[in-house]
Amino acid sequence: MRAIIVNTPGGSSALDHTEVPDPVPGDGEVLVEVAASGVNFIDVYQREGRYPLPTPFVAGSEGAGTISATGPGVTEFAVGDRVAWANVLGSYAEKQAVPVEKLVPVPGGLDLDLAAAVLLQGMTAHYLTHSTYAVQPGDEVLIHAAAGGMGLLLTQLAKKRGAHVTATVSSDAKEKLARAAGADVVLRYADVAANVRKSCQVVYDGVGAATFEDSLAALRPRGVLALYGAASGPVPPFDLQRLNPAGSLFVTRPTLGHYVATRAELLERANDVLGWVADGSLDVAVYHRYPLAEARQAHDDLEGRKTTGKLLLIP
Repeated sequence: MRAIIVNTPGGSSALDHTEVPDPVPGDGEVLVEVAASGVNFIDVYQREGRYPLPTPFVAGSEGAGTISATGPGVTEFAVGDRVAWANVLGSYAEKQAVPVEKLVPVPGGLDLDLAAAVLLQGMTAHYLTHSTYAVQPGDEVLIHAAAGGMGLLLTQLAKKRGAHVTATVSSDAKEKLARAAGADVVLRYADVAANVRKSCQVVYDGVGAATFEDSLAALRPRGVLALYGAASGPVPPFDLQRLNPAGSLFVTRPTLGHYVATRAELLERANDVLGWVADGSLDVAVYHRYPLAEARQAHDDLEGRKTTGKLLLIP
């Protein structure tokens, strides 16, 4: 099969489109014919070595497809089932062996590429708005990079829970997308400091270094900064004592794995997200579908912040 391999961590040129042996499903695994793979910043961090992994490895951690074979001991799924997964390394490939405990069923009528586009980011937006800080009606919420794949989902879910959303974007075109997703106020990044101070119950920040100080300043006493990514680079070392005079603030650096730690929690979040997409109450914006061989271009576009919505690789 064809796959995207990382032999040595580095820039996008580290992504090597090559032929590798087909995977064989082991105990408790199924073999999936991959219909689409999601492109996420965690893939970039793994490719760079910021999140170190043994090399070589097949890149990618999210996808959807159809089961073509089952390994020993598999009873929950069968050949022909449509499934999706997140946080399973090896998704930039034509085929993938996936542990059953990581699989979720894709509702009938939902396209597999949309399932691949929404699962990781959708469940991330779900835990951020439902668990990390459970948004309440009337809450003031600040969402950075609101026109990206994550930002559009966060905006929709925060609005679904009754929040007043202020969004940041970098262009007029991205402002239109953020407003279409439900944002009440849309600002450029440079305008945040002057317009949003000590008013928000929560800030959802996937940008990192470039927005961290403005995010802190936007929080009211006992507010929560959920730093879920670092698209602009990691936040420098930070003196925790600063949180005290700023209003006994909370800062957290969550990750999806800790919020889908049990099978029940994984299915709850996945079923919510995929169900909302299937019934039309959650919109998934796919910015571009790239052939698998163009993984380098997909990473360049994602890192260059040239995109809005989700990027997919199609084997």
